[in-house]
Order: sequence, then C-alpha cells, then structure tokens
Amino acid sequence: MGLAKLGFLYKTLVLEHAKQPHHYALHLPEGSHQKTLHNPTCGDTVNVAVQIRNGQLQTVCFNGQGCTISQAAASMMTDELTGRSVDEARQLIQAFLDLCMGKEISPAMQRNLGDAAVMGTVAEFPARIKCATLSWHAVQEILMQNDC
Repeated sequence: MGLAKLGFLYKTLVLEHAKQPHHYALHLPEGSHQKTLHNPTCGDTVNVAVQIRNGQLQTVCFNGQGCTISQAAASMMTDELTGRSVDEARQLIQAFLDLCMGKEISPAMQRNLGDAAVMGTVAEFPARIKCATLSWHAVQEILMQNDC
C-alpha cells in the first residue's frame, strides 16, 4: 500500500474511532476488573473495565478523556479484545505494544489486531507512543493483577 493511502487510512480510522468510540461506557460495569491509568505528558486518563468469565474477556469497555490517539486506541482495543481468551488477549496486547515500539510482528498478528494495526505508525512519533498504548497497558495490568 502506498504511503499516501496508508496515511489516509490511518487518519480516517483514528478520527472515526475518536469521534465515535466503540464500547465507551459512562459507567463501568459493576463486578468488572477495573484499572485507571494517566499519561501526564498529554493529559490522557483512561478507565478500563474487563469482565472475565471462563477464561474469556466477555466485556471490555472504557471511559476517560484525552487526545485523539488515546481515545481511538482505546476504542480499537475494546473491539479487538472483547470475546478473546485471556491467552489470546495477552498475545494481542504484546503484539500491539511491540508494534507501537517499532518492532516487527507477524502478518497474522497484524491481521488479528484489525484496525489497531494502523497505530503502529506512532513508533515514528515517540511522544505519542504512551497515548496509543495507555489503554492496552491498563488491560495488561488487569490480567497480571488478577492472575488471569
């Protein structure tokens, strides 16, 4: 794909997810595992909630405020992690974090990341990496803290 087309796709997806975030919940579900993280550099705050049943992320939602990239990345994260097994979620989270740090990931993992794969371009802008990865780190911490 040409650079111009990739740039257009990135802008389109990021703006779409930021303007109308998926799985945005004003009130996070009771009984869910929750984590709040802050990015003081950009002013982002994200609250993530995950309901886990039978080793599967049944519900993944978020709320908070922040820059376009943090909100779009959180929206994309909820789309890609909802319904996944804990093991699949861990693998996707690590692949996403690697991608945002400029590391190569397999084509299969890129496909599994869906829209979130376009966020790999933040690797070119180090100041924006934390914006893109904040919500993903929140779910990673939830999974680690709850021995999932």
